[in-house]
Amino acid sequence: MVDYHATNNQSLYSAGGPQIYMEQENDWDRDLLLDPAWEKQQRKVRASESPGAAAGACAMRYLLLPVISGKIKRWFNFIYVVYNNNNYYYYLFFKAKIVDGNAKMTLGMIWTIILRFAIQDISVEETSAKEGLLLWCQRKTAPYKNVNVQNFHISWKDGLAFNALIHRHRPELIDYDKLRKDDPVTNLNNAFEVAERYLDIPKMLDAEDIVGTLRPDEKAIMTYVSCFYHAFSGAQKAETAANRICKVLAVNQENEHLMEDYEKLASDLLEWIRRTIPWLENRAPEKTMTEMQQKLEDFRDYRRVHKPPKVQEKCQLEINFNTLQTKLRLSNRPAFMPSEGRMVSDINGAWHKLEGAEKGYEEWLLNEIRRLERLDHLAEKFRQKAAIHESWTDGKEAMLTQKDYETASLSEIKALLKKHEAFESDLAAHQDRVEQIAAIAQELNELDYYDSPSVNARCQKICEQWDALGSLTQSRRESLERTEKQLESIDELYLEYAKRAAPFNNWMEGAMEDLQDMFIVHNIEEIQGLITAHDQFKSTLPEANKEREAIQAIQAEVQKIAQYNGIKLAGNNPYTTITPQSIDKKWEKVQQLVPQRDQALQEELARQQSNDHLRRQFANQANMIGPWIQNKMEEIGRISIEMNGTLEDQLTHLRQYEQSIIEYKPNIDQLEGDHQLIQEALIFDNKYTAYTMEHLRVGWEQLLTTIARTINEIENQILTRDAKGISQEQLHEYRTSFNHFDKKRTGIMDSDDFRALLISTGNSLGDAEFGRIMGIVDPNNSGAVTFQAFIDFMSRETTDTDTADQVIASFKILAGDKNYITAEELRRELPPDQAEYCIARMAPYTGPDAVPGALDYMSFSTALYGESDL
Repeated sequence: MVDYHATNNQSLYSAGGPQIYMEQENDWDRDLLLDPAWEKQQRKVRASESPGAAAGACAMRYLLLPVISGKIKRWFNFIYVVYNNNNYYYYLFFKAKIVDGNAKMTLGMIWTIILRFAIQDISVEETSAKEGLLLWCQRKTAPYKNVNVQNFHISWKDGLAFNALIHRHRPELIDYDKLRKDDPVTNLNNAFEVAERYLDIPKMLDAEDIVGTLRPDEKAIMTYVSCFYHAFSGAQKAETAANRICKVLAVNQENEHLMEDYEKLASDLLEWIRRTIPWLENRAPEKTMTEMQQKLEDFRDYRRVHKPPKVQEKCQLEINFNTLQTKLRLSNRPAFMPSEGRMVSDINGAWHKLEGAEKGYEEWLLNEIRRLERLDHLAEKFRQKAAIHESWTDGKEAMLTQKDYETASLSEIKALLKKHEAFESDLAAHQDRVEQIAAIAQELNELDYYDSPSVNARCQKICEQWDALGSLTQSRRESLERTEKQLESIDELYLEYAKRAAPFNNWMEGAMEDLQDMFIVHNIEEIQGLITAHDQFKSTLPEANKEREAIQAIQAEVQKIAQYNGIKLAGNNPYTTITPQSIDKKWEKVQQLVPQRDQALQEELARQQSNDHLRRQFANQANMIGPWIQNKMEEIGRISIEMNGTLEDQLTHLRQYEQSIIEYKPNIDQLEGDHQLIQEALIFDNKYTAYTMEHLRVGWEQLLTTIARTINEIENQILTRDAKGISQEQLHEYRTSFNHFDKKRTGIMDSDDFRALLISTGNSLGDAEFGRIMGIVDPNNSGAVTFQAFIDFMSRETTDTDTADQVIASFKILAGDKNYITAEELRRELPPDQAEYCIARMAPYTGPDAVPGALDYMSFSTALYGESDL
C-alpha cells in the first residue's frame, strides 16, 4: 500500500503546488493553526458563497486550479473534460491532503484562492492589495465618529466600521447615529444582517466570535471586507467620475469669476477715461489769471492724486488678463475674449487718447496763462497811455476853437501863430502815442481780451478826438494865416524857447512814461537787456541837462532884454505853455524816477536769478533721474532675457528689484515739487536740460509697468510649470534654448529663428507640421513668438491634461451609461454649488431616448473645452 502521506508531503513542497500559497502567506500565524475556534471560524469564512457561486463551481475548477498547480490542461473539448476532472480530484484529494482530512492545509489552500481572486486585484493609488483595501476603508470611514481603521483585526471589533462602510454608500439602510460604541454585538449583528439582506453579502462571521476574541482573525476580516469593496465598486467609479467633474467645474467657476472681475475693472477704467477726456478737452478760456491758475491747480491735483491710481489699475488689468489667459491655457479652455470695447487694446487706445488730451490740455493751460498775462500787461499799458493822452488833449478843443485872434494886435496874432506852430509840433509828437494806443487795442482784440468792448470804445473815442483835433488845428492855422500879414512883431527869443522847449518837454514826458512803463521778462538775458538799455538812458542825462540849461538860458535872456529895453512883459511866452517851472518840475520827476526804475529792474533781476536757480535745480535732478530710468529699463530688458536660478529665485530677485525702484519714488516726488515751483513762477523754458516733467512721468510709469509685467511673466511660468509638471531643469533648458536663438535679445523671435529652435529640440519639421505649431504659438499671425508661448507649447506637447472626452466619460458614469443626466442625479453625485452650476448651464437633452427633465451633458462638456477638443 502506497504511503500517500509520505509521497504527498514530498510533492507539496517540491512540485510547486501548495507551496504557492505558503509562500504568499509568510505572515500566517502558526499558533492559530492549533486553535479549534480559529479553525471553526475559517471554515465558516471559506465556505461562504454568494447565491450564484455554486452554479459556476465547475467552471471555477478550470479557472483556479491551473493557476495553483500548473498541471491541468486547458483543452475544452468533450474528451478532455473527463481528463481534467480526474486531475482536479486527484489534485484535491491526493496532492492537497483533503482526502487525509487535513483541514488546516485545505483552509490554507482556499485562502490562497480568495487572496488570488478576491483581494489581489484590489488597488487604491497603486498600493498593494492589502494596503489598498485598508486605504479604501480609511477613506470611506474617515467622516464617522468613533471609527479609526488602522488594521484588519481589532479596528473592527466594535462593529462601527462595518456599519460606517454600509452607511457611507447606502445611508437609507442604517441609522448610524443610534449605534453605541459600548454595544459591539448589536453593532456587528446589525451590519451582518443588513449586508446579507440588502447587499447580497453572505454572513461569513459571527458577532460573538469577533467580540470574544482578543485579536480577530485578520484574513477573515479582510475576506469579509473585500466583499463590501466589490459590492460598492460601482459607487467608487461614480465617486471618481464626480471628483473629476468637480475639479473641472471648479476651474471653470474660478475662470468665470476672473472674467467678471476683468470686465468690471475694464468697465470702471473705461468709464473714468470717458468722463475725464471731455474735461481735458474743454478749452473754454477764463477771463482772469486767478481763474486760469485755479484750472492749472485742478490739473495738478488730477496728475498727483487722481491719475496715479488709474495707472496702477491699468497695469493690474493687463496682469489679470495675462494671468487669466495662462490659466485658461493650462486648463485646456478656450481663450478669454472680453466683451466688445473692453479688450486690452481698447483700453490702451482709450488711455492713449486720454494722454493726448492731457498733453493738449496742459499746453493749452500754459498758453492761456501766458495770453492772460500778456493781456493784463497790454491792458494796463493801454490804460496808462490812454490816460496820459487824454490828460494832454484835455482843453485842446476849446483852445483850438477860441476866437482870440479877432481882437488881438499884430504882435499878438503873430504870437498866436507861433504858438499854433508849436502846438502842431506838439501834436505831431503825440501821433506816435495815438498809434501805439490803437496798436495795443488791436492786439487786445486779436488776443480776445475779455474787456475788449470798453477798450475799443475808449480807443475809438481817442481816435475820433484825434481826428477832430487835426481838423481844428488845420482850421485855426488857416484863420491865423489870413491875419498874419497884419501882424509883424514876433519875439524871436520866445519863439526859439518854444521850439526847443517843446521837444525837450516831450522827451521828458516820454522819459517819465518809459521810466514808469511796466515790463515783463522770462529770463535773465531779457532783464539784463532792459538794465543795459536803462544804463544807456542814464548816460544821456548829462546831455539832456545841458539842453535844459540852454532852454532856461533863453528864458533868462528874454527877461534880460525886456529889462534892458524897458519892455513890460504881458505874461507867459505867447508861443508855448511850457514854462521854465514846468520844465524844472518834470526834470526833478525824471531824477526821482531813475533810481525807482533802478530798484524795479534789480528786483526783477533777482527774481529772474531765482527762476534760473529753479531751472538749474530742476535740471540737475532731471538730468540724474532721466538716465536712471533709462538704465533701469535696459536692466529689466537684460534681466528678462538672462535670468538665472529657479523661477522662485528669479521672482524674488525681480520683486527686490521692483522694491528698489519703488524706493526711488521720493526722487520723483521731489522733482514734481520742483516742477510745481517752476510752474508757479511762470517759467516756460529750461535751457539746462532736455528732459521735461511730462517725459519723465511717462518714463516712470513705463518703468513701473515693465517691471510689473516682467514679474507677471515669471508668475505665469510658475503657474505653467506647476500645472504641467515641468521640472526646473526643463524650464532652464527651455530658457537657454530660447535665449540662444533670440538673436536680437528682445524676448521675441521671428518664425525662422523659432523653426531653428524647434529643430534644436529634436523636432523633425515639415511645412505642414511647422504651420500647425505656428498656429498654436502665434494665433494672431503676427510672425513673432514669445517665451511664454514657447513653454506653453512645449508643456502641451509633453504633459497630459483633462479633456472633454474624459469629462463626458465621467458624466456618463454618473448617468448610469445614459446619453443624458437628470438634475436629481447631479444633486446626488456632486456638491450642491457645483450641481446647481451644471443644472443652470446644461441645455435640455433632445435625443430619441429623452425623458422629461433630461439634461445634455455632452454639449455642456463641449462648451467647457471648445469644439476643437471634441
